[in-house]
Order: sequence, then structure tokens, then C-alpha cells
Amino acid sequence: MTIINFTKMQGLGNDFVVLDYEEYKKTNKTPQELALKLCDRHFGIGADGLIIVNPDTKDTDIGWIFYNNDGSIAQMCGNGIRCFAKYVFEKGYVNKKEFSVETKAGTIIPKILDNGLVRVNMSQPILEPEKIPVKVNNNLNFEVVVSDRTFIANAVSMGNPHCIIITDENTKELALKYGREIETHPLFPEKTNVEFIKILSRDEINLDVWERGCAITLACGTGACASVTAAILNGLCDNKVKVNLPGGQLLIEWDGNINDTKHDIFMSGRADYSFTGQIEV
Repeated sequence: MTIINFTKMQGLGNDFVVLDYEEYKKTNKTPQELALKLCDRHFGIGADGLIIVNPDTKDTDIGWIFYNNDGSIAQMCGNGIRCFAKYVFEKGYVNKKEFSVETKAGTIIPKILDNGLVRVNMSQPILEPEKIPVKVNNNLNFEVVVSDRTFIANAVSMGNPHCIIITDENTKELALKYGREIETHPLFPEKTNVEFIKILSRDEINLDVWERGCAITLACGTGACASVTAAILNGLCDNKVKVNLPGGQLLIEWDGNINDTKHDIFMSGRADYSFTGQIEV
């Protein structure tokens, strides 16, 4: 058995185990094996995902390896990237406050703000159905039929797929009841994250999320970005929106509209340390 060092971090309650690459290499295990062991809340550390720092990149300042707690790989995680950005900056992997990160969703650019928050350029939302992917002709306002009802949904990708449902009902209850069924719906060939959102005003929404590979989580950064995109494209919100999640609040900014979608989307929010420790693997 091998003892490794780890750091536990969280962004609005969305929590992660962070490993330096040297610690990961000590284990002689795959990232999938480590994610299943370390993220287990009963027999491991407990987390929504595993982040491994990857310092060996060619075209970016730094890179990461990210796995969900069920062992599945994720292209992007908004809360995770904020935690990662804070970690690599404060550990000295990068020596500037704005830097590029290699991810499965492409290059992401976070910035450490002077107020302690992390602002991330999440790149442009992906709206073409075949690229999200979703098996519909139009990504806005299509029907998703589940066991006992039909939802009107919107699909957006932030490098990972999202299904956004705008509702006046209790978003938490809907996520708990229908999240898994929509995640695995045949319309989504790579499964999907599921967001139920309630519009409070043109600059504020509530969001509850069922995350692909994680189930219910307290926050989802990419889900907040996708939800604001869908709300703006439906004419329901302006270009700067506060997103209230169970774990806290994110600020999402997007200058796009239904006639001009080619704009980067920005996410700002907290990233915090929980604790450090050692574990035998």
C-alpha cells in the first residue's frame, strides 16, 4: 500500500479531491480507479470529483485530469476549474493570475481576482444539436418525455452536455424525481447534466442540478453557464445574471443573444480549501 498527500477543496459545496501529479504517479492506479476510491464518502475521502494537476502540457500554461465520483471522465467542471485555478496559483505551478488550462473541453482561461473570487472564461456555449450532442433538430424548446410527464427543454454544451428546463415548480423536487431519468434519456447519446431553473427576474435565477455521473450536487458551474445561456436565448434574462444554487451564488455574464451567439461566457465565484491529509491507497 502507498500513502499519498491530498487536498480537499470545494466551490459552493461542489467538492473535490485534488492531487499533485507526483502523488498520482505514486499510486500506479488509473485516474478512474482513484476517483472511485478517493471520492467514496464512506470508504474514501468523499467528493463529487477527482482533480489531478497535469503540469506537462505543450500549448497551455497548465492542464488537469478530471473524473466524476462514479469513475467517468468529465470534459469540464465549472466549480472544479475555479478550485483548480486557486490551487495551482497558490502552489506556484503558475506565476500569473490569468493563465490557460488544457481540458477535455478545450483551453479554459481562469483569472484570480483581487477580491478572492475566481473568474473563468468558459469559452463559447455550444448550441448545435449534433455537437452538444442531442438528437433533436433545434436545441431550444423541444419535448423530453419521461415516465409520467413531458418537459419542454433546452440543450446547451459547455464542453459537456446540459438539459435545461425552465419551470415555476419546485426545482429541487423536480431534480430529485426526474434527474436520473432525463440524464439517461435516449435523446442524449452521451447522457446529460440536468438543470431545473426558476426565473426570479431578468438578472437572477434559482437552479437545482442533477449532474451526469454525480447525481444531485450543491452547485454546477457549467450548469449555471448553460442555464443562463438558455434563459437569454429564450428572452427571459439580461446579459449579467446571478445564479442561486443550493451551495451559494455564481455570477454569469454572456453578451450573446438569439441573433448573435458567438460570445464567450464568464463565470465568477468562490473556491475554498476544506482540508489536507494523507490516505493509504
